[in-house]
Amino acid sequence: MKLTRRSFIKTAGLGSLAVSSGSLSAISKEIPLKVEVLNPYNRVPVSLIIDDSTCLVNMAYYGIPQFAEVFPDQYKQNWKKLPREIPDSFVREFGEWCLENGVKGKYSVVPYPACTGWVNRFIPGWTRRELDDSLNLIKEVILPNWDVHPEMVSHTRVIDIKTGKPFPYATPEYMENWEWSQAKSVDELASYQAYALAILKEAGLPCEGLTTPGGYGGRNQNNLAMSTLEALRDVYRTEVPHYFRDLFTEKGKSVAPKVLFPSDLEGSDPKCVVSIIGCTDDWFGGWDGLVPGNADNFITEDLMSGRMVEVIESGEPAIIVCHWPGVYFNGERTGFSILKQVKKRLDQKYDNLIWMKLSEIARYWAAKELTGITAKKGYITFKAPFSSPGFSVKLNTTVRSPGIKRGAGDLIHFERVKDKRALKANTWYSEKTQTFLCFNLEKGINDLILS
Repeated sequence: MKLTRRSFIKTAGLGSLAVSSGSLSAISKEIPLKVEVLNPYNRVPVSLIIDDSTCLVNMAYYGIPQFAEVFPDQYKQNWKKLPREIPDSFVREFGEWCLENGVKGKYSVVPYPACTGWVNRFIPGWTRRELDDSLNLIKEVILPNWDVHPEMVSHTRVIDIKTGKPFPYATPEYMENWEWSQAKSVDELASYQAYALAILKEAGLPCEGLTTPGGYGGRNQNNLAMSTLEALRDVYRTEVPHYFRDLFTEKGKSVAPKVLFPSDLEGSDPKCVVSIIGCTDDWFGGWDGLVPGNADNFITEDLMSGRMVEVIESGEPAIIVCHWPGVYFNGERTGFSILKQVKKRLDQKYDNLIWMKLSEIARYWAAKELTGITAKKGYITFKAPFSSPGFSVKLNTTVRSPGIKRGAGDLIHFERVKDKRALKANTWYSEKTQTFLCFNLEKGINDLILS
């Protein structure tokens, strides 16, 4: 695996409390009935993570000189030749293409981008009208297909949340990307993250997750997970908080989401937090928009290899990672062109993908891992702490007329489909000795009736 700014640092015990209910064996008449929880709609989730995006500000232009002040030997890019702005005309072009082509994922809005100004107040160099128009554009063309995350407060200097001012020290200990977060308590991290979330909330943006800037929390991952849970529940009352911190490009390394710190699953207010893991490096245009990428790293022209092929064929969510300055690539749109090529190749090779937001993936994995499953003669009970659409299971037997019943409600009969790739809510498909079923899992008791 090539080292990246998100290189994973394994933390002993992370997620040790997670409970898995992905399969079940219960004695039926003659053979054990096995229930396997599948991917949503029996498809492979695909998603796109966009980092370093915000309103108007090109984070590379304003961020590089701040990083260079801390590490002058590592940041020698000629940042002055970069544009200071990534224009809203490109946001619209990109967002409308994604809407037309079904591309979904996560789009950062850095709240105080590189200490230039506040997205909920004003950013010097742009008028208030320009900022309002930029926020409204995000609501119009980004929110339908994307989760919005803060990438902490500034993505450069650490902010004193008591004063709102950056700390005056250009050292790793006072930069969000490096040392500041590595020894902070859950409460300290949660307060800082809640500060970032509150800015987006005041700007009118919904939020169910957050993204870490650079190495933020890399050696403090238990506290990062718990603080994410606390901050998102506090500011947004998020039911299933999630965050993006790590990516793995190593072949054979699992990139399945991690459902962490579940609690109160039997009560009215169950809790957990989900760590979303990317599977690619930035092979679009780099974080600074200065290094052209290559579509072949994702999926080759002959459609036979590439990181996306490896992950999709493993059945785990294939989540692409890139950076907004590299997608725009200083107006040349190099990264955007590569994304279009990758999407075209994926469509040519696969007919079993589903593009999802990170929040949708997080919710499904929480339901998949934490739903209790028990079987009795003629029915299977799913006791779910969280709801999730498109919940799909496979049985090692055939059925004739299945349906779903919830409490005192009526039995909803499933419609049989001719291809398991056509599964949608309240449908089923049988082949030889297997049955595939799909339904919308509701919080509480769901009885799958078999007949």
